[in-house]
Amino acid sequence: MRNTAARTYRALDWLTARLQNGLTEARHRPDRGDISTTTVIIWVAAVTGAVLIAGTIAVVISKYNGKLSGL
Repeated sequence: MRNTAARTYRALDWLTARLQNGLTEARHRPDRGDISTTTVIIWVAAVTGAVLIAGTIAVVISKYNGKLSGL
C-alpha cells in the first residue's frame, strides 16, 4: 500500500510541475504555434466533404446493386 501512495505522490508532483511549466511558457510566449481557427475550419470542411462523397457512393451502389451485377 505504501508503494502505491508513493507512486501516486510522484505522479501528482510530476503533473503539477508539468502544468506549472506549461503555464509559465504560455505567459512568456502567448503564440506557441497552436492550430489556427482557419486550419480547423478547412479540415472540418474536407472531412465533411469526404464523408458526403463516400455516403453518396454507398447510396448509389446500394440502390443500383441489382442492376450492376450483370456488368
